[in-house]
This record gives sequence, C-alpha cells and structure tokens, in this order.
Amino acid sequence: MLLCSAVHLDIYSSVMVPGFELKNGRKVQSCREKQRKEASRLQTVNRKLTAMNKLLMEENDRLQKQVSRLVYENGCMRNRIHTTSVATTDTSCESVVTSSQRQNQRNPPSQLPQRDANNPAGLLAIAEETLAEFLSKATGTAVEWVQMVGMKPGPDSIGIIAVSHNCSGVAARACGLVGLEPTKVAEILKDRMSWYRDCRSVDVLSIIPTGNGGTIELMYMQTYAPTTLASARDFWTLRYTTGLEDGSLVICERSLTPSTGGPTGPPAQNFLRAEMLPSGYLIRPCEGGGSMIHIVDHIDLDAWSVPEVLRPLYESPQILAQKMTIAALRHIRQIALESSGEIPYGGGRQPAVLRTFSQRLSRGFNDAVNGFADDGWSVMNSDGVEDVVIAINCSPNKLIGSVFPSSNPFFPTSGGILCAKASMLLQNVPPGLLVRFLREHRSEWADCGVDAYSAASLRAGSYAVPGLRPNAGFLGSQVILPLAHTLEQQEYLEVMRLEGHGFGHDDVVLPRDLYMLQLCSGLDESSLGACAQLVFAPIDESFSDDASLLPSGFRVIPLDSKTDNSGSNRTLDLASSLEVRSGSGGRATQAVSDSSDPNSYSSTRSVLTIAFQFAYENNLRDSVAAMARQYVRSVVASVQRVAMAISPSRIGSQIEPRQFPGASPEAHTLAQWIYRSYRFHTGAELFGNIDSQGSDSVLKQLWHHSDAVICCSLKAMFTFANQAGLDMLETTLIALQDISLEKILDEDGRKALCAEFPKIMQQGYASLPGGVCVSSMGRPVSYDLAVAWKVLTDDDSAHCLAFMFQNWSFV
Repeated sequence: MLLCSAVHLDIYSSVMVPGFELKNGRKVQSCREKQRKEASRLQTVNRKLTAMNKLLMEENDRLQKQVSRLVYENGCMRNRIHTTSVATTDTSCESVVTSSQRQNQRNPPSQLPQRDANNPAGLLAIAEETLAEFLSKATGTAVEWVQMVGMKPGPDSIGIIAVSHNCSGVAARACGLVGLEPTKVAEILKDRMSWYRDCRSVDVLSIIPTGNGGTIELMYMQTYAPTTLASARDFWTLRYTTGLEDGSLVICERSLTPSTGGPTGPPAQNFLRAEMLPSGYLIRPCEGGGSMIHIVDHIDLDAWSVPEVLRPLYESPQILAQKMTIAALRHIRQIALESSGEIPYGGGRQPAVLRTFSQRLSRGFNDAVNGFADDGWSVMNSDGVEDVVIAINCSPNKLIGSVFPSSNPFFPTSGGILCAKASMLLQNVPPGLLVRFLREHRSEWADCGVDAYSAASLRAGSYAVPGLRPNAGFLGSQVILPLAHTLEQQEYLEVMRLEGHGFGHDDVVLPRDLYMLQLCSGLDESSLGACAQLVFAPIDESFSDDASLLPSGFRVIPLDSKTDNSGSNRTLDLASSLEVRSGSGGRATQAVSDSSDPNSYSSTRSVLTIAFQFAYENNLRDSVAAMARQYVRSVVASVQRVAMAISPSRIGSQIEPRQFPGASPEAHTLAQWIYRSYRFHTGAELFGNIDSQGSDSVLKQLWHHSDAVICCSLKAMFTFANQAGLDMLETTLIALQDISLEKILDEDGRKALCAEFPKIMQQGYASLPGGVCVSSMGRPVSYDLAVAWKVLTDDDSAHCLAFMFQNWSFV
C-alpha cells in the first residue's frame, strides 16, 4: 500500500502543469526570507532587552547604594539626637563636629579649589575633577535621584528618567538605548544647537589636546529666556572629552568661575551669568551595535534674579529634564530611526530638511520673544498702557539665514521687522489642552485679515496696512496637512491651509487659500514639566526648501502645581501686576473660576507668552505698530476667554450669561423659543420657577441648566449651547459654529438619529437612547439619554433643532 502510494505520487508529479515547481520554489524562498527577517528582528529585540536588563540592574544597584546611604544617615541622625539629649555639652559638640566632618566627606563643596586655568596642566586638573564628579552623579549617589512622574522604564520607553531632590541648583538624569555608535552619538550631543531649542549660540574659543588622547574645549554659550519677563542666561564652561578603560566615551562639562580662573567681567548685555555644575554624557558601546547613554544635566540658573511667581521656571528639575535631558535623548533616537528608514515623512522631503524647518520656526520665535539688542532689536515707545511690547528691527542682518534666507526676494529693503509680544499668567488650564484648542480652533482667536496681511508682506512685498479690512475674506475652515512628527509624537510639523474667498486688499488680491507652516509641541497633558508651544509662519503655496519664515505664536510653560490659598483665581497681565517694567500701567483682567467647587482641579498655574511678527516699510511703520498692538490685545482677550471656557475647573462655575451668549435680544428670543417649544412638544417643563419679572430669567436658567442643551441648524451645524453643552464639547460659543452634529455622534448615535429624524420633524420631538459621543478635543463623552425637539419661532416655523444630553460625563 505504501509502495502504490509512492508510485501514484510519482506519476502525479510527472504530469503536473509547467511552472508549478517554479511557483512553489518562490513561495519557499519567500517564507525563508520572512523567517530570516523575523529571526533578525528577534535577535535585535533580544539584544535590546539584554542591554535594557543590564541597565536596569545597574540602576537597581545604584538605588540600593542610595538606600543604604540614606539608612546610614538616618541612623547617624538618630544617634546625634540621642547623644545631644543625654550627653554633656562637650560630648555633644564633639559629636556634631564629627558628624559635620563625615557630612563634608560625603558631600564635597561644589566649588573647586583654586586652579590655574591659564595653563594646560591647570585645565587638565579641572577637567579630571569634573570627570570624577560627573561619573559620581551618572552612576553613583552624589545626587539623590527620584523617578520622574509619568516616565516608566521598559523596552519601549524612552529610558529611565530621574530628577534631583534636595540639591543645589536643579538636575536631571536619563539612561537609555539608541541604535547609533558611540562616536556618532558624541558628535550629535556636542552639536547642542541642533537639539537644544533654547540654545542661542555656542562658541568654542579654544581646543587643547590632552596627553591621554582627549580634548579640552573652552566654550561660551548663550541661551534664550523662555518669556518676555526674564533675562536670558549665558555660560562660560570647560568641556572635556575622553575615553575610559572599558571603551566608554565621556563628554563632561562645567562652568569656569572666577575661583577656577574663569572670566571675572560682567555678562553680556541682556544676559545673566548662570552656572553649569558637573554635567555630561557617558556613552557605552553595546554588543551587536548601538550605545547605552547616561545623561546628567545640573545647572544653577540664579532663580533669585527673577520675580517670585516665575521662579518655578528656574527651580523645577522637571522643566530642566523636558527641555534638555529628555530632548537630547529623543533627538538621538529620532536620528537613529530616521537613518534606518523606519519613519515615513510627508511632502517628499528629507528628514534633515524638515528638521531644519522646525529649528528655524523655533529659533525665529525665540528671537522674537527675546529681542536681543545685538540682533538689531529696539523697543518702541508705548501708547501709555504697557500690556503689549512693540519691538522693531530696522536692520535684521543677523536674522537673515535663520528667519529669512539670504536669497529671499521679498525681504523689505526699505523697512524691517516688527514684533508685538506679551506675557501673562493663566490659572487652572493645562498647557497642552490650551495649545491643542488654539491649534484646532484658529477662528476662535485669529483675524483672517491679519493672516492675509502677513502672507501678503512675504508673498508680494505689499505692506498697505491703512486699507486693511479685518473682515475681508471669510475664513471658511482650516485643513491641517501633516508633514512629520517625532517618535513619541511630542512635536508635529504641519502645513495648515486656511480656506477663504479671495482675501482681497487694496493693493493685492491673494489666492483663495492661505498657507501656514506650523510647529506644535507639548500637546500631551500628562507630561510633567513639558512646555506646550504653537508656532506658525505664512508660506508660499510652493513651499520651497528656502521658504521665507517670519514665525509667530504661543508658548505655555507650566509652573509648579500648588493650591491657591488666596481664594482668588485670576488671569493677570504679568507685565503690570509684577511691575517688572517701570511705569507699568497695565490692566489686570479677572477670570472667572469657582474655587469652592469640589470637582475643580487644584490651582495650576502656567505662563503664556505671545509674540507676533510683521514685516513693514519705513513709511508705514507707525501704522503697522498700531495694527499689531491692537491685534495682540485682541488675541490676549480671546485667549483669556478660551482659557476660562476650557478650564477643567470651570464645570459648575457661576457665570453670568451675558458674558458668553450675550445680552442681545436674539439670545433672549432663542432661549424663549427653546423653552416654549420643549413644553409645547413634550408637555413637560424644561425648568421651573420662571421669574416673570426678570427679562433674562429664561436665558439665565437655560445657561445654568445641568444638562447639556445644544442647538443645531437644519443643516446639522451647531449654533448655540448652554454652559454645560460647551463644557461637554470642550469648546466656546464662537468655535462651536465650526462643529457639526455628525462629528460628535458615534455610529450608533447617527443610526439612532436617522431612525428618529422623521418622528422629530412630524411630531416635534423624540427620545434617543444613551450612548457615547466625542468632544471637539477628541475625548469620549457618555450620556444616559438624549432628547431632541424642533424649535419653533413665533409664527410656528421651524428655526433649528435642540438636543439635551442628560447625565453626561467624560469617559
């Protein structure tokens, strides 16, 4: 039987159709190729897990040493207290002195002994001591490190992130794996301008080779100030690059102070001298390729030189970690994945080109916020109210190449750049939430006429401001076209198309649509200490690689979360409230918040900085300045209104309805129609106890109704919502008009509405089952029941549809 089967198969194989063996061979080859790729991938994953396991074991050893040290210190403290209470005075003093000596041995003073930094031997002594102190921070217990909240280690995480606790200055530490060789990693890290967005310039003044094959560099670095209310910082440092016996590469750095032969003169204009304590990078090769990196940043930013409310910006190790330590690690990982081709990019652009655009946007915005005199900036006289600062740059030669390429044909030859900027304090608004709202609802704060003017100034060389019509060109909608994003989607580069109708001006008629190159970062609300930023610049439709960029935008930096015991939550113009500038006559605008609300968040503060740039011709400078000042004031007012509307602590707050729906006759009439139509169709009362003596009683009760009441036109576009409705949709009355009913309902909700729609139009109302909808910010919202009814006018014609979502809550 077996023999017959074999013969049968042999005969069958001899009569197979031609090409079968070839196809079968291809399948086998394809399967083998897939197996090889899978085996290679598993080997790579295994190497990563092995390296991560080694890193975690080293971290565990370091933590055990730190625990042992803390237990020892705790025991010494207990003995000292006990000895002090029972021993004689002499014994007590001796114990204190001995304990103090031990403490000094464990924690040596941060200042180095006197060294002669004018000769190579003295510099090498400083460098070797810097190396020892850095390694004790990177792998030892010289600094008490605590795990940074929200940064969990693992194979798919960015790495192990820790921040300092109870040390001089602020410090942050990161350990991670990257798929680049140590020499390449060192090259990237030493190019601080490419990844540290707050770095303005780095000048290497001298390079001195050492006998052990390393190099010593004497450097001067300038960094930007994050807001308009504080001075920028500069550093004189020594950087030491050398190799270790185990094959690791080390780059360590520290400030040169007068006690170590550093400069004794005053810092540069507009700068304050800061100190970099021993910091650096330990780069260790991994088996099979790649590197294991230890990063330590330890800086004293002289926090006492800034207003007290801003000190958390300079005292928070979490902010330092996000701006420097994590940024460096993310940049290296990004380049590693770009080199391997694992990240797709849009628009047919090379990753380096898109990265250059991001850097130019960020750098141009920082230049606008800081307005350094050596770049040509000077402050114009104010109009008596210093809430908005106007700075002009009549000869921005130093900015050419970063903001404007040298080949830009539209750069104003007889004019310059004007910047209008302001800073203010916000309460109870997460930075990521605010920036995401500003990004997705541009019509809430932007003036399309000013957008068109900005585009015209770059596109056609037209600067005719006096004839600018703010309402010229209807801003129909915005479309966001993604270009690139970082690995963890912390930063987005995109093109935003503003759809309009002509955008006509006196001297120029622009195409139908306008385009903005836009950079967004920090949209994740859970990232502790992360700065949220929205920076944009008008661009030509062609969007060439050397496109002219004049960046404007918003930056929101979180301050430490604290409970506000003063009982007053306000949105303040810091320039006036802190009296940073002399003769401040700024205004303080009250923001509404109910601190007694049990559901409100603890008071969280953040600093918002706004800067808008415009090109101008000399004969129109004053006109452009007046327009810019007024425009930024309107943007400030809009942002304050938005911040108040989307604040998580706003739910249930007592707000007078005239502040939002307006005390117009139309608002009262619509409220009457909604109330009366509900009673007419359902036979029930929408709310009771109507005060017939108060003309705004219906509007007030509708506005404060606990359920979300939202009206939409017969074309399903929203037109009105009460406060609960705005809270549910996470929007405001103006931005509400950009949202359609279809966008917020899920598939089940849309099916239920379609099934009940004929009933709504014939009988006047219908009940829809509970379900889940989506807010304008993308968050799911559940509700128990939805009631829809037809709103009738005084002559019983259909005006709109009203929906009431009962017992809604965020999922």
